[in-house]
Amino acid sequence: MKGKWQKTYRKGFKMSNTQEVLILNHLKKHKYITSWEAIQSYRITRLSARIFELREKGNSIITNYNTINGKRFAEYTLLKEANNVR
Repeated sequence: MKGKWQKTYRKGFKMSNTQEVLILNHLKKHKYITSWEAIQSYRITRLSARIFELREKGNSIITNYNTINGKRFAEYTLLKEANNVR
């Protein structure tokens, strides 16, 4: 049982790094990203968690809240990229 948990942890850790790279590249190219764009383009369903991790690594990302048809959603914009993330 212990080995199974470790494999899942390693696999999940690797995936979040890959997702961080995808999101960071998207932000550099398109300037912003929403949860819906992340789901449609990259199948990333926990965008806020990946944004948190990118911020922890020194990236300056702001959150703007928008409302369309009574639905509120976050839009993340990259202000400054950290030097250590690629």
